Amino acid sequence: MISDVADLLERTVAGERLSPAGALRLLESQDLAALGGAADAVSRRMHPEPYRTYNIDRNINYTNVCTSGCRFCAFSCPPGDAAGYVLGREELFAKIEETVALGGDQVLLQGGMNPELPLAWHEQMVRDIRRMFPKVNVHGFSPPEVDFLARQSGLSIREVLERLRAAGLGSLPGGGAEILVDRVRRQISPQKTSARRWLEVCRTWHALGGRGSATMMFGHVETLADRVEHLEKLRELQDETGGFTAFIAWTFQSGNTKMGDTAKVGPAEYLKTLAVARLFLDNFANLQSSWVTQGLRIGQLALRFGANDLGSLMIEENVVAAAGTRFRASLDQMRRVIRQAGYLPRRRNVFYEGIGD
Repeated sequence: MISDVADLLERTVAGERLSPAGALRLLESQDLAALGGAADAVSRRMHPEPYRTYNIDRNINYTNVCTSGCRFCAFSCPPGDAAGYVLGREELFAKIEETVALGGDQVLLQGGMNPELPLAWHEQMVRDIRRMFPKVNVHGFSPPEVDFLARQSGLSIREVLERLRAAGLGSLPGGGAEILVDRVRRQISPQKTSARRWLEVCRTWHALGGRGSATMMFGHVETLADRVEHLEKLRELQDETGGFTAFIAWTFQSGNTKMGDTAKVGPAEYLKTLAVARLFLDNFANLQSSWVTQGLRIGQLALRFGANDLGSLMIEENVVAAAGTRFRASLDQMRRVIRQAGYLPRRRNVFYEGIGD
């Protein structure tokens, strides 16, 4: 019913917390304009400043060897595969040097679950980066990677995170969440950590004083109710810890994957889900646009559907590209689309602190 959607939106924009049932009703709605308008109103209330943000960093996949066997991944390969690699320090440092030269102040390190690389190896890599580039933030190791290192080493999640933090880990990316519903996870990534363990890694990191992002990859085998359950689990943990800096959602990219026959959702579904996320996640300060999977024009439109951040220049990106999606942008293009959306562009760091004017 149009009237109940309008009422839900009016009450949510006014500040009433949206219930899971209400979020599901909004996801079922086809009134994209109304959802976008409401999400934009909430975003403007939370961010009345005249600018929208972006950052400069690089995704570095230090290895592509992974045992998780995720059906949605076109990038990784199993142990023993001839295409497997582990970056040497010289190549790793060259990538970071290039990032710094382009104005970047952080690197995102992700490498899957390589059984040949123990916790001590990861600690040393972080130490080496911090020694060579003391001003560069290491945004590294998604919750499934941390959980894998804990199981591999026989240590607790807390012990692993304490050791990585002592080595110089600065923040925790929210990758590997996909959909935080175990029925879905068993279908798309049966070897990866459970929803409970993903949340526990984040909870523990926050308890240690760490900050990090939360993510959602949708548009595959999940239902609309699964999306809401995912958002609800994130909101509940954020109520508890306040440790999430931002929420980032993107759509499943099916090319070259074992799920290539899965229907791919389009830009309208992306914008609708983003808008509902902005309305539901009332305790998340920041929502990031996903131009890397949607392209710059939809990424720009997302700034009117609840996002207050355009995301990263993404000097290097391998995982989405391996699935056949290859959007690229220059810094000038990113700044231009923010201006065209009616805002001033402002660079920020991983903690959403402004850098410069």
